[in-house]
Amino acid sequence: MSCYIINLEAGMPAVDIAIKRLINGLQTARMTGAKAVKIIHGYGSSGKGGAIKREVISFLSQKHSAGVIKAYVKGEDFSPFSENSRRITDAYPALKRDSDYDRGNDGITIVLL
Repeated sequence: MSCYIINLEAGMPAVDIAIKRLINGLQTARMTGAKAVKIIHGYGSSGKGGAIKREVISFLSQKHSAGVIKAYVKGEDFSPFSENSRRITDAYPALKRDSDYDRGNDGITIVLL
């Protein structure tokens, strides 16, 4: 099974709408039996990291602490050089074939459900 994709940047939504999309997308991914999710949140036009990305990382951190998701890795760390990324790709090896693997894409985050 391939990685489920949630595109939060489509239509340039406000942060609250993007987080609602994230919640719905994660629920749908679980219902379809997905093991991994790629969240496309963009990086923001300021070049400093966008508000959606910050909220997504905060949300995922809370869900990881609560045991709702197994792991996540920011796109800039999604490479064989990141310990967290290696844990995720060991659990779901198909992610090593993802087009963003080892590319330093700040606009995505990978989640292991």
